[in-house]
Amino acid sequence: MTSASTGSGEPSRTLALLWGEPAGARRKGPARSVTVAQVVDAALALADAEGLAAVTMRAVAERVGVSAMSVYTYVPGKPELLDLMVDARYARMPREPWGRQAWRQRLTTVAEANRDLLAAHPWLTEVAALSRPPLGPGVMAKYEHELAALDDTGLSEVDTDAALAYLLGFVQSHGRSAHDAARVGTDSAMSDAEWWAANQPVLARALDPAAYPRAVRIGAAAGAAQGSAWSAERAWEFGLARTLDGLAALIGDGVG
Repeated sequence: MTSASTGSGEPSRTLALLWGEPAGARRKGPARSVTVAQVVDAALALADAEGLAAVTMRAVAERVGVSAMSVYTYVPGKPELLDLMVDARYARMPREPWGRQAWRQRLTTVAEANRDLLAAHPWLTEVAALSRPPLGPGVMAKYEHELAALDDTGLSEVDTDAALAYLLGFVQSHGRSAHDAARVGTDSAMSDAEWWAANQPVLARALDPAAYPRAVRIGAAAGAAQGSAWSAERAWEFGLARTLDGLAALIGDGVG
């Protein structure tokens, strides 16, 4: 897996690109044949189809039909391109008005929207964007909308930010686990059920109930209920409920 981080490019140049402002003096020469948005869309298509490792400046240049060197006149480098990619994906998330929903339902919607985003674009699970997010229009619109889900909860401004980060941290962690589990199945060309069935004879001999009473008993019960050692859906339902229960202890029973 390729790991990457947002916020590692040169800040002034990145922010200029994110907000569509000129990043320094425009070079003299012929008119540009493509736009920055087209470069970003090409990078997104590569990441969605082949993963983050496929997103190289040369590959992006080939996709938009410019030379490998000229692509740098649109985006200074991959760190800045990564910021633009993340911001673009965030900008395209659906954002319906919250209406009169209770806070717990609003936060469930926030969590599910982010889960859907990570499932549709798994490369986002490889990007550390919580601590240094690209401060572009997509990120800001997402942040504003998700903060509004915590309106009328009685939380302080600092706790509101922390509550949202807590929720999104759970979603990101789950998204990485689900992505890793899916990759294992794809790489091995074997489902979890097939893997457990193939290894059952060995496990039956090796796992002594006398030595590992809890592991054998509880593991067998969980495996039978889930169809594998770990279920993405079960982990999501249990984890989201406990995350919201934790916030309920902070917000109180009288709200939402």
